[in-house]
Amino acid sequence: MDMNGSHRIPAKRETVWEALNNPEILQACIPGCESLDKTSDTEMTAAVTSKIGPVKAKFKGSVTLENINPPESYTISGEGKGGVAGFAKGSADVKLTEEGNETVLTYEAKAQVGGKLAQLGSRLIDSTAKKMAEDFFTKFTEMVGGDAAQPAAAEPVADELDPGVAEEAKRIAIEEAPGEVMHAIEEAEHAVEETLHKAEENLEAAAGRNAFGGPMVWGLILLAALIVVLAIAS
Repeated sequence: MDMNGSHRIPAKRETVWEALNNPEILQACIPGCESLDKTSDTEMTAAVTSKIGPVKAKFKGSVTLENINPPESYTISGEGKGGVAGFAKGSADVKLTEEGNETVLTYEAKAQVGGKLAQLGSRLIDSTAKKMAEDFFTKFTEMVGGDAAQPAAAEPVADELDPGVAEEAKRIAIEEAPGEVMHAIEEAEHAVEETLHKAEENLEAAAGRNAFGGPMVWGLILLAALIVVLAIAS
């Protein structure tokens, strides 16, 4: 998985650099981060609980800073293990460019997942990763930029779900469903089929007797009944 982006932060480059190396600020900004401890000038350990589709796991791992060029750029790499959920590892090149009293942060990241996470599908994983990155930088900008980073008041907007992500989650839910649930669904479908079959027989018999308006009326009634039953079944 490859990901890149840029964010404008209303703060001087030195301030942004110091914040990127501050464990307390990073822990507050990383979604689901429970702990982040600095073990040396270039190494940290972290514990993060994350949910991707139907898979939720607690990841424990290490983070290393490389190619350090303060206050301009560095490379951050890390690896986390989430037990039966699998693992995730990757790296990102981060660059800070000063523009007046603001700093433009750009990054290029590469990541790899394995285990159960790898079965979720790239579209679902990519969407979740981008959402987490956006949440991180929004929070980071608010903390580092202070009052200047506060956006103007706006009307609340309902969350939108990517149709592809919804379809992927639906597929995963079906595949992960217990056998009892699938059996119950099959029985319900069978019951619907039997009900429709009996309804057709009764309506055909009534239509043959020209009851209540003859074949045309009964045909319309059968169509309406079919629509109702299908709606209930789905």
